[in-house]
Amino acid sequence: MLCIIQARYSSKRLRGKVLKKIYGLSVLERVYNQVKKSKKISKIIIATSKQASDKKIIKFCKIKKISYFAGPLNNVFKRFYLILKSGNYKSFVRISSDSPFMDPKLIDRGINLFNQNNYDLVTNVFKRTFPKGFSVEVINARIFMDTLSRIKKNEFKEHVTTFFYKNFKNYKIKNFYNRIDKSNINLSIDTKNDFDKAKKIIKFCKNKNFSLNYILKVYTKII
Repeated sequence: MLCIIQARYSSKRLRGKVLKKIYGLSVLERVYNQVKKSKKISKIIIATSKQASDKKIIKFCKIKKISYFAGPLNNVFKRFYLILKSGNYKSFVRISSDSPFMDPKLIDRGINLFNQNNYDLVTNVFKRTFPKGFSVEVINARIFMDTLSRIKKNEFKEHVTTFFYKNFKNYKIKNFYNRIDKSNINLSIDTKNDFDKAKKIIKFCKNKNFSLNYILKVYTKII
């Protein structure tokens, strides 16, 4: 299964956050390393843009020998479309580059649900019960590509799955839930405060293998 990690340097609230380092590893590298632990992911592509500032992300990918694709900056939906068009992909996983604690077992859970049933989209954000920073979406590639011509609004271009959620009656969407609702907790990195919080958690963990339950225990102790 293909995993696409979308990343850009020009984040509005914390510019360059994906390449900011936390104890020797950038946020993007931490996300990549967590995804790589998935038993179901066979290929990972960093989806960035042709914007000048994103050359830093491309340079990072080249140094680390990570596959990447540079497409439109604001039309992220088309960026994903062009990646899917370039290969014979039946489905893919979408992960955000602001999620350094991503649990690979959650990715595998979503993929297993997708593979065992005839869904267009398997997700854990519709509705959200997992903390922010643990969002997993597994999407039928054909359904996604066939939708491009219907993507007119900017919100649908920038947020690639919003169209499907807004039109959920037209698609087979399966949401999986956390046992206890933890949607009020933010473990993604959007701001300087989020970044500092992630540093505290990682320092406490001492770069051990992350899991959702372990991170939540650490979060409760130190935040």
